[in-house]
Amino acid sequence: MSEETKQIFINVKDLSFRSDHFVVDLIRYLSEALPQIKIIRDVNEIEIEAPLNLSKRIIRLRIRKYLYKKKLDGDYRPISYIDPEKDGYIVKEKKLAEITYY
Repeated sequence: MSEETKQIFINVKDLSFRSDHFVVDLIRYLSEALPQIKIIRDVNEIEIEAPLNLSKRIIRLRIRKYLYKKKLDGDYRPISYIDPEKDGYIVKEKKLAEITYY
């Protein structure tokens, strides 16, 4: 009985620049929150092997929840990959626009 799975990638390059500890905590949080997934880390990318019936949106929600718990939601956000070959998210640093008045 082979179970059908899909692969989802999470690029954590920006988050690892701040601290590698946050990436390790994210992996631990995802594995505890979603016990049916299998997680493999490759330097700045996390590869998730999940059942087909698991929505990609659930993983995004868990990433956002983790960022909120660690008080990183003001600095980072998960963005969908543009690349059609990879399905997943990039945890990017939010761009802050500073407007100075003269």
